[in-house]
Amino acid sequence: MSDGHRAIEAWLKERNIVEVECIVPDLAGVPRGKILPMDKFIEGLAGGQHRLPKNVLVHTLTGDFPPPGAVSIDVSDGDFVLEPDPATLTLVPWYDEPTAQIIADCVLRDGGHSPFYSRRVLASLLERFAERGWHPVIAPEIEFYLVERNTDPDQPLKPPIGASGRREAGRQEFGIDAVNEFDPFFVDLYDYCEEQELDIDTLNHESGAGQVEINFRHGEALRLADQVFVFKRTVRQTAQRHGFYATFMAKPMQSEPGSAMHVHQSVYEGAERRPLFSDEDGAESAAFRHYLGGLQRFLPAFTPLMAPNVNSFRRLRFGASKPFNVGWGYDNRIAGLRVPDAPPRNRRVENRLPGSDTNPYLTIAATLAAGYLGMTQGLEPSPPVEGEETSEFETLPLDLRTALEQFEASEEAHASFGDLFVKGFSEVVRAEYDAYLRVVSSWERKFLLLAV
Repeated sequence: MSDGHRAIEAWLKERNIVEVECIVPDLAGVPRGKILPMDKFIEGLAGGQHRLPKNVLVHTLTGDFPPPGAVSIDVSDGDFVLEPDPATLTLVPWYDEPTAQIIADCVLRDGGHSPFYSRRVLASLLERFAERGWHPVIAPEIEFYLVERNTDPDQPLKPPIGASGRREAGRQEFGIDAVNEFDPFFVDLYDYCEEQELDIDTLNHESGAGQVEINFRHGEALRLADQVFVFKRTVRQTAQRHGFYATFMAKPMQSEPGSAMHVHQSVYEGAERRPLFSDEDGAESAAFRHYLGGLQRFLPAFTPLMAPNVNSFRRLRFGASKPFNVGWGYDNRIAGLRVPDAPPRNRRVENRLPGSDTNPYLTIAATLAAGYLGMTQGLEPSPPVEGEETSEFETLPLDLRTALEQFEASEEAHASFGDLFVKGFSEVVRAEYDAYLRVVSSWERKFLLLAV
């Protein structure tokens, strides 16, 4: 048994854990895995006995798979070994019995990793940064809606009824009393996050009815991606315990703003972690400009990693304050790429394009890959955007099918994420899109039934 395995065993026994959830994110960021009694989990660590079928990573959100012949499908439906990462071991605080969860890597028989494992896609990209002595630091901000329980998908979503006995009406951006309506939920959420060592920071009410934003403290990219992955599950579980739902759909309600996952990012250099985005005199560095240039050049081709669903484009194209552009500006939230006011050591870029419906590993990977390419290729950005004039930077694809075509055609996407990943991810998302197109919607019944 390795030192890592022994550390896991000691942690579990010290806390008298009864069951262990060994989980992996699929391409959509959905948690999948196994729940095992503690003794059986420990027993299986040494011999690599914890396994899952390879195809579990390429499930579509409808529960199907890409069509026969897809490169993402293992026709033998063989297994990969689950190799738990000790750094991700935490309690699962909402169960009555002591339960732990741990995120695992997906190791193939030859010792390699599945090309469709999103956590490994991000880890591989971070290795390229490390080879140059660069250390990315990120801070996600993630928005979601609290909504009334909805068991009929044909019915629109509604904000839940709060402590006052009333449903939220109107826009309550940064409203303190609007948050207080659901204090018991937020108390439990913060307690659950603390027990899982999730580094959440501030909480505020966003502009939509029942919409909330939680900010994370800055940290290492892989650790923060792990935390967002666990956090989304935690929010949904906490909401259900309080009698309503939480949704991370990008645009869950037609008349309300969309939900985003903004990614603040900066890069530091060397063992002393010198800020790469600032020169010694505090001025913006060439690396900072090149990073911006890479975001502007390559994020349009990486759009499916930031907007992976049909619903994602409803937010981008039709949401309030929609950031449908790759312009950049100083403290300008109309620009898709915002440079917040900050001292030179904390100079950073905020990517405002991703929706909260994304797989956090892939969204963070897309953002960092574009910046990395900009720095290594010495790309220059445009002048900063002033005011609301962003039309010349509205270069993102307008729909999911076009986005996938551009993603598959991008040489930089293949170089950054791997040929098999690009092809397999596109197969899965395209299968979901085709399933969506087969559905006859209520809009069609309403306007076409007796008119055409």
